[in-house]
Amino acid sequence: MDEEIVIHGFCDDKFSAVKEAFAKNFEIDGDIGASFAATLNGKFVIDLWGGYADKDKSRPWEENTIVNVYSTTKVMTIICALMLVDRGQLDLDAPVANYWPEFAQNGKEKILVRQIFSHSSGLAGWEEKIKTEDLYNWDKVVNLLAAQKPWWEPGTKSGYHAITHGYLLGELVRRITGKTLGTFFKEEVSGPLNADFHIGFGQEHDNRAADMIPAPVLQKGDPGYVEIDPNSTFSRVFSNPLLTPGHTETREWRAAEIPAAGGFGNARSVARVASAIACGGFGVGIATVVEAL
Repeated sequence: MDEEIVIHGFCDDKFSAVKEAFAKNFEIDGDIGASFAATLNGKFVIDLWGGYADKDKSRPWEENTIVNVYSTTKVMTIICALMLVDRGQLDLDAPVANYWPEFAQNGKEKILVRQIFSHSSGLAGWEEKIKTEDLYNWDKVVNLLAAQKPWWEPGTKSGYHAITHGYLLGELVRRITGKTLGTFFKEEVSGPLNADFHIGFGQEHDNRAADMIPAPVLQKGDPGYVEIDPNSTFSRVFSNPLLTPGHTETREWRAAEIPAAGGFGNARSVARVASAIACGGFGVGIATVVEAL
């Protein structure tokens, strides 16, 4: 008989169907551990967690468990950059090279800040072959981006900048403020909001970081299986470097500031930040958010 997962936390009665769906995620869909939170008009109406924080099911998923949330980190990085837009320190329609002169190399002198936001700069990945460990060396990866040629004419199309997006925005934040993205985020966003979200953290948090457990790999013939052209932009982006869930368990990954994919938090911390922005009055005006779209 399958183990019954106990769901902890609270859920407003009006949203009981959400709690039921969360529980079914364990019962039917095979989830191991997770958290879910939602706010309404700035107030938490759901804050749930349950399951386990490791594949051996030896560590319960607790109230303060955090996990690598991959691209949700981009939300936090974008908020940091938009705060500078709101303060008049960063202009969406200015060339990136105005703030980062080295970026003008190889025909990139006219790329606009808003094209970084919109994944249309043509710098979706690195031209030079890099290793995962290179992502821990900020200067190396941003200097490579500054030196390389765009993969397409900037502004003519959009392509997901899976990892580079964070370094591009993060370097703009660093050039303007003199602070790393992780430091700026802690001082200006997560600290003031008491949000348990980290872009780079010390070993004191390792004991509450959940493992990233990979989903089963699809084989040819399985429903949903798709063959990808190895020369496609998608392959070039996601194979250089090739990231695996195992990387997220290393001390090096957790300590590094990888602002498009390396953030650790939980549903509560993400909802706390998102709610503060959505309700207005914190850091970024709604008009600025709309302008950046």
